[in-house]
Amino acid sequence: MKTKFYIIQIAILLLGLVFGILAFDCYESGKWITALLFLCLSVFMVILNIRNAQQSGKETEQILQAINHKDFSLFPDKKQNDPLKQKAVDLYYQEKEKNTDVLSFKVLYENILNQLDIGIMILKENTNDWEIFYSNPKFIEILKVPKYNRWSLYEEKSPEFFKLIKDTDYRESQDFMEVSINQSGFQTYSLRTTRLETPREDFCIISLESVQKIIERKEKMAWNNLMKVISHELLNTLTPINSLIRNMEYITDQEEISRDDQEEIKESLKIVNNKSEQLLNFINNYRQVAELPKPKLQKISIRPVIEKVLRLMESEFQNKNIILTANIKDYMILADEKMLERSLINLLTNALHAVEDSDNGKIKISTDQQNTRTVIQVEDNGIGISEQISDKIFLPFFTTRNSGSGIGLTLTKSIMEAHNGYINFRKQQQGSIFELWFT
Repeated sequence: MKTKFYIIQIAILLLGLVFGILAFDCYESGKWITALLFLCLSVFMVILNIRNAQQSGKETEQILQAINHKDFSLFPDKKQNDPLKQKAVDLYYQEKEKNTDVLSFKVLYENILNQLDIGIMILKENTNDWEIFYSNPKFIEILKVPKYNRWSLYEEKSPEFFKLIKDTDYRESQDFMEVSINQSGFQTYSLRTTRLETPREDFCIISLESVQKIIERKEKMAWNNLMKVISHELLNTLTPINSLIRNMEYITDQEEISRDDQEEIKESLKIVNNKSEQLLNFINNYRQVAELPKPKLQKISIRPVIEKVLRLMESEFQNKNIILTANIKDYMILADEKMLERSLINLLTNALHAVEDSDNGKIKISTDQQNTRTVIQVEDNGIGISEQISDKIFLPFFTTRNSGSGIGLTLTKSIMEAHNGYINFRKQQQGSIFELWFT
């Protein structure tokens, strides 16, 4: 095709040249009419050559502009005579195929995001300002605002939400916000922001997820795991008891019982008694969680309660050379004082065990208030909680200590739920933070 195009162009030029020579020859011979005819043919060939080149250049420029503007509504022939135009057409169809793939993935991703039960909004930075790149229907449903294209419009329609995002400087953060539900109450949402920086553009990804649904999902998983733990505990206890009882039945069915058999029966009874006590302890521990009494709520000051618990545990911290730091601001909350004490003892005991093998064990307890909620934090610099067990720490009877009962965190979680609050866990680079959130 490339060779053919050049041959045609050269042939036209040669014909023009030949007609020009013939025109000159006829002119010299005095054949004026013939000379004029050949001159016209020569000029026509030159003009035809120029027009062909211009037409090809114009069509090539049109194709390149279509590529530049991502306008793929053209359908140029895939085979062209002009080599430059052929390259432009090849590039056009390559970009068209890429654009089709991008659009297909965009439709796929948007469809996936639209099906999520989590509100998603993506902001794009534009000359030191932000504009809305995408928001899914769930996000609009949660905030109950129109679907805006300008980020600044949210400052008027949802000022609390806008301020929370702006205060993060559009970077990684986690917070909570309350959203009115049909003007009859409020629902708490977990708000997360993530900064995504690409070579060309920067994005801020915002997610809103119902705290209640997070809790329900985790509770379902915890219930399934609890059934496994109970089944495991019962089997470990009842299987040896059943085996020992059968063995004693066999011995007592004999006409005479020897002294060795009597000793074996005594040992068996001791083991049965020991296993029975283990099972009773297990059931009592379970009852503490399952039959938690209704809290006697009253307005209390949290500072005296925390100071009382710290005095009770002071000797344990001193004996194990653990540095305790307290940053306690006094707030009033609606709570059961005894249950709050129990929850704090559980958290501090866990923190104490987490740092007891450290050379420089530190525990920090602090209080704060965020969005009309009061939070008590217990932070340690201990061994931390591994990824493998982080989803099991609130499971009843789950423990990594040989002497642990495995109900401390479960009981604390139940106490917080009875107070219409919740317990939150965060992993640190070294150690952990447990938070008690009260309304």
